[in-house]
Amino acid sequence: MPAFRGRPPYLMSEMIAAEPGLAERLIRRLTKMERVEQLVTAIREAASAGQPILTTGCGTSEHAAMGVAVLLNEALDPPAGRDVRAIPPLGTLARPLAEGLLIAISHEGGTQITNEALRSARDAGASTALITVGELSPGAALADLVVTTEEQDQSWCHTVGYLSPILVGVVLAAKLARTRVDALAIRAVLEVADDPHAAAAIASALAGSDRLIVAGSGVDDISARELALKVAEGARMPAMALELETVLHGHLAAATRWTGLVLVLTDAAAAKDGPIRERSSRLLRAARALAVPAAAILSTDAAKAIPADDTPAGRIVLPPTGRVPGAAGSLLDSAMALQLLTERLARVRGVNPDTLGREDPAQAAAHA
Repeated sequence: MPAFRGRPPYLMSEMIAAEPGLAERLIRRLTKMERVEQLVTAIREAASAGQPILTTGCGTSEHAAMGVAVLLNEALDPPAGRDVRAIPPLGTLARPLAEGLLIAISHEGGTQITNEALRSARDAGASTALITVGELSPGAALADLVVTTEEQDQSWCHTVGYLSPILVGVVLAAKLARTRVDALAIRAVLEVADDPHAAAAIASALAGSDRLIVAGSGVDDISARELALKVAEGARMPAMALELETVLHGHLAAATRWTGLVLVLTDAAAAKDGPIRERSSRLLRAARALAVPAAAILSTDAAKAIPADDTPAGRIVLPPTGRVPGAAGSLLDSAMALQLLTERLARVRGVNPDTLGREDPAQAAAHA
């Protein structure tokens, strides 16, 4: 149980502030790590043999697993039908992987269902890997390869626990593509994205909402899912993440002026003139017609295309990612924004994000 703090800075606040330096430190360490090289070899061999490669995890780790899958696919560019897929652990238990590679993500290596997925895949004949903090955990004992980040999140509303495995995915993808990771460039992206003022303005505008809908598509769907989870955990506000088109096809029927909306549109390709940007604009116009307070996390290009009037609850405009292109730039840029927004929502709502509410006996009993 994290130490309870009645007011900020919370442990989550300190974790967010530490992330730029942590990212540079972790990338330099991972780049030289022998087990990273071994995992790259395992991924390459499974892909060459046409064997399945799956990623899995729970909660924040599930979203990190989705991000790692996107990064690996970007590097491997596999034929249609052979993509690296992210599946929830229960899905792997239903049909254990009998060949290929299962890459699990678990921040502390103690998530029971993730460990069951590792065990079932190993017993069925697949190779297994775990991305986690350290080697002394139940999960580490079940994996053929363990890649350690050695960076322990101090808050249960995981921020470092999300960023660290994404950074592992960035390094894996770079090695697969035989390119170099620019640790200083990634640190710079995270540093310039660390602007709490826009996040605080959105938090003030949305704090009175009964619930929050977060929408995104493609790689932005991953960031939307992580934001919704963080808001529920850390700010104790009911939140749901939906694929962009799904929101337009039914969920607005229950939306009122007490429903908050956050659009995530940071993917460089999606932000260009095309169907995702058009549907994003349509969603924001629909929200305005319903008097729904809408906010957005936008890339610079997307911000230029979407009128300020369509985001009356505010917007976070992310800086260009420069030497961190593609999915890595979008995931890393968005990570800081969604974490800051959650932390500021927690402040406005007067709750401590670190404990996930488990100082409440009912929440503690439910968790147990």
